[in-house]
Amino acid sequence: MAEFIKIYPKNPNPKAIQKVVDVLRKGGLVIYPTDTVYGLGCDITNVKALEKIARIKGVKLEKSNFSFICHDLSNLSDYVKQIDTTTFKILKRALPGAYTFILPGSKNLPNPFKKRKTVGIRVPDNSIILSLVEALGNPIVSTSIRDDDDILEYTTDPELILEKWENLVDLVINGGYGDNEASTVIDLSQDVPIIVREGKGSLEIF
Repeated sequence: MAEFIKIYPKNPNPKAIQKVVDVLRKGGLVIYPTDTVYGLGCDITNVKALEKIARIKGVKLEKSNFSFICHDLSNLSDYVKQIDTTTFKILKRALPGAYTFILPGSKNLPNPFKKRKTVGIRVPDNSIILSLVEALGNPIVSTSIRDDDDILEYTTDPELILEKWENLVDLVINGGYGDNEASTVIDLSQDVPIIVREGKGSLEIF
């Protein structure tokens, strides 16, 4: 049975955040709000937890398209190759925000992702998930919780999310209703930016 914790986006309670961080550090899986849809994630350094998420999503970990949620751009250098000024300016303009940026991966990627040429980076405009990542001290590997059997692609009500996921995860954060529109995905790993998926983030950042 997953724990269900209410955290308010305005000034997230540090004790509640610490409780979630403790679950993540122990290899737990957590569902949390972002500035788009609710996400499912774990500590990037915990391979067993990463494998659990891959199993739930029915994918091979090495081939998964999970994104990394960072607290801010200072985390990037750990996982991303040196980026040029133009790319950095786009990131600075857009983040925090409803975007996933695909960037060239560095050699320091965690073991399961070592062979990846690129990584998806998120810095959501949501104080709950940003507080979590900051308190954890490293990124959270994240994937959206997609509902294959619903007319609506994403569940936005935390109580319904709990009902559906309580036996698969360790903790669900109730951070209020989520959005049902996913992030805009932009590939910045090539010479020219490529819009992979148009979502919530505006394309006026270029």
